[in-house]
Amino acid sequence: MRAATATVGLTCAAALTLAACGSDSGDGATGSGEIRVVASTNVWGSVAQAVAGDRIEVQSLITEPSADPHSYEASPADAAAISDASLVVYNGGGYDQFVDDILDSTGAGAATVDAMALFESGTGSDLDDGHDHSAGSAPEDETHASEEHEGETHAAEEGDAHAGHDHSGVNEHVWYDLAAADAVAHAVADRLAELDPAGADTYRANADAFHSQLHEVTDVTAAIAAAHANTPVAQTESIGHYLVTSAKLEDRTPADFTNAIENGTDPSPAAIAATRQLLLDKQVDVLIHNPQTEDKVSRDMRATADSAGIPVVEVTETLPEGVDYIQWQKQTAEALSAALDAAR
Repeated sequence: MRAATATVGLTCAAALTLAACGSDSGDGATGSGEIRVVASTNVWGSVAQAVAGDRIEVQSLITEPSADPHSYEASPADAAAISDASLVVYNGGGYDQFVDDILDSTGAGAATVDAMALFESGTGSDLDDGHDHSAGSAPEDETHASEEHEGETHAAEEGDAHAGHDHSGVNEHVWYDLAAADAVAHAVADRLAELDPAGADTYRANADAFHSQLHEVTDVTAAIAAAHANTPVAQTESIGHYLVTSAKLEDRTPADFTNAIENGTDPSPAAIAATRQLLLDKQVDVLIHNPQTEDKVSRDMRATADSAGIPVVEVTETLPEGVDYIQWQKQTAEALSAALDAAR
């Protein structure tokens, strides 16, 4: 997994001062009685908003399409928002480490929904029609505790699996795992039902509707799997791992290249050469590229794919402007489908 490089951008003392000045009552709602929901990125913000509906407006901290959550530096305003939140929804797994840092340093008592924790626990569904929505509930009394995160590696035991995924090397980009997104939506519904009992039925109905809408995406990935099963692809970064897996494609990116990128280090010259040759020899049909973490190496890989006539599909870590989570995931899956069709 890529080493987390995020920093809070303010001292713990300053963060504690912000928390002391906040209006959090410590019981999940602010002193004014207002329920505040904060998400680390607009990806999880969109999922939370789908559940909150018209009753609560969700605040997302990272919204810029060019932002890289791995290296995001939180502002004092971000720290204040998290400190005053009733519910914090974030990716976890060290991906948006600034959230854990702020929660730890301020001692904020917000309820949390940690997507990575839900993913690793196997919470969620296979998105079949017989899904029991209670399976998406957050673990009872799930609140942030710093000791749960110290030394946490998120490496699953060998043989552990979630919705068919091998956890021998856990990939933190779990928003591309639709079962994980479904679990987050239901966990948010349960948390909001606790904070706002009058809206409980609305939140759970919205989570059920979100589940149903996910089929718009799974229909596309199922069609890809039917038409292109085992088709070889490559990635400049393994951000699209769960999309590739659900579409039953074969990721042939050299392991040395992928591991270096995930660990936040430069790939070796040999790994770069092997990946470039993979593209030059047209051993893959599509290159999946993340423009938000583009560097000299990934730009070179994209240029090599372009010169070789290999279609490039862009995957991102935040939502483009004007679309919600379902629309974004569907558009990405459709772009992958079109690229695979064009490569025939």
